[in-house]
Amino acid sequence: MDYCIEVADLAYQFRDGTPVLRNIALRVPQGAIYGFLGPNGAGKTTTLRLITGLLRMQTGAVRMLGQSFREHRLEVLRQTGCLIESPAIYEHLSAVENLLVLQRIYQCPKSDMMEVLQTVGLAAVASKKAGQFSLGMKQRLALAMAMLHRPKLLILDEPTNGLDPNGIIEMRELLKKINREQGTSILISSHLLPEVERLATHIGVISQGRMVFEGSLEQLSGLRQQVRGYLLDTTNNAAALELLVARNVQVVADAGRIQVPALPVAAIAELNSHLVQRGIGVFGIQPVKNDLETIFMDLIQS
Repeated sequence: MDYCIEVADLAYQFRDGTPVLRNIALRVPQGAIYGFLGPNGAGKTTTLRLITGLLRMQTGAVRMLGQSFREHRLEVLRQTGCLIESPAIYEHLSAVENLLVLQRIYQCPKSDMMEVLQTVGLAAVASKKAGQFSLGMKQRLALAMAMLHRPKLLILDEPTNGLDPNGIIEMRELLKKINREQGTSILISSHLLPEVERLATHIGVISQGRMVFEGSLEQLSGLRQQVRGYLLDTTNNAAALELLVARNVQVVADAGRIQVPALPVAAIAELNSHLVQRGIGVFGIQPVKNDLETIFMDLIQS
């Protein structure tokens, strides 16, 4: 498999020696939308700042678009679009004037400005001052600025931060369109698990400066099939709890039901028989499976 980003043994610490990142390793497949997940303060932005050169790298290796970032930094950045933290928008300039500043730097055709505004849905307000834009429109303008030079790779730090639900949906669909129609690889950081689940093809999870998961969305979803326990519905929960505790079964009463651990099927069947033999009817045994939120919380708390 080809990768547009390969990070190995990336570490970073403050001047006082406080560690921020510890041996980060991640690989973003070519053509993927890679969701970089983690709670606030986990190290997502620091990682993105390091791999884009906004922070000086201390230890580790980064390859982007097949080249060493240390040795070919300018060449790599010419093919990369970034939106890290707050977008650098001149609010007294119009949308097209903001793009014109970058067009002179990139020396790309002026026709690309209207094309990219069309892509992000701002062509109709190209002459409007950016200071009059809503937050969602500013985010789309910032994305247009990151895309102006037709990059092969987009690196976006919390692009939906602060947006209302409609703005989040619009940004999600826009990024999927860019990935699908232009073949652009996208690395997007977020703390919003449900949003990344709807957008990403691959997932990396960081917690307290360490990577705790990396794989495809299907691999993460596969963890959802694991059984965390079983819920029992009985005719006498109080008596059932007493009998199960006497057998050293770790049980929890949950909203009028009894939850037991993820025991082997044969053990669950034996518990059922034991309860019935003691005169307690069991009219329901339901497996409790992981949901993605539970998986995510388990990963970041491990």
